[in-house]
Amino acid sequence: MADIKGILFDKDGTLVDFHATWFAVGDVLALEAATGDRERANGLMDMAGFDFIEHRFRPDSVFAAGTNADIVGLWYPRLTGDARQAMVDAFDRFAVENGAARSVALPGCHEAIEALHAAGLRLGVATNDSTSGAERTLVALGIAQMFDAAYGYDAVANPKPAPDTIHAFCDFTGLRPSQLAMVGDNRHDLEMARAGGVGLAVGVLSGTGTRQTLSPLADVVLDSIVDLPGLLAERKAS
Repeated sequence: MADIKGILFDKDGTLVDFHATWFAVGDVLALEAATGDRERANGLMDMAGFDFIEHRFRPDSVFAAGTNADIVGLWYPRLTGDARQAMVDAFDRFAVENGAARSVALPGCHEAIEALHAAGLRLGVATNDSTSGAERTLVALGIAQMFDAAYGYDAVANPKPAPDTIHAFCDFTGLRPSQLAMVGDNRHDLEMARAGGVGLAVGVLSGTGTRQTLSPLADVVLDSIVDLPGLLAERKAS
């Protein structure tokens, strides 16, 4: 624990308020996929993981943990080849423009990142959003200057839960996986942490995951990243 020198963060649900940011974006895309049919669009949102009773996305659902390619595959199952890729590209463009513009930072996010950066930790983002979407979101939140790198699903051969992003960040920073912490709100984040051999797997309850879904894979579960600077300082001193 005392040797943690870098942190990879999931984006949505960890830095960004997932529910506040992404329901409106997803709803527009679902209505388009349903050719304006409201009932069918609601069905598509339900398929992708939105719980209309609880008004939140389900843990580990396609929308909560998957990529735009996964959503396109779910909503447009008949598309193949170039047509399918064109739809994924369109989803990426829409998400970059609208997701970044609508990004709502979780409470205390800026202060926590500032404290971790001031402590000399190397910071990165590992998301199943696109890389350009991740980069623009960091700019919109006003924290981009404190991050060394951002990796979307399109920056690596295999996105989460594969460990490719961990390897890429280690190559970039010169750190070993054992010197990294991975922080996220979904099992995909923690599965990547385990597959990549990071030194600390941290689950946070600020997104779609629950203590029950995260605890089996996490070394520790926190309410949010607000608690992370204190945890690392306490463990380093012990």
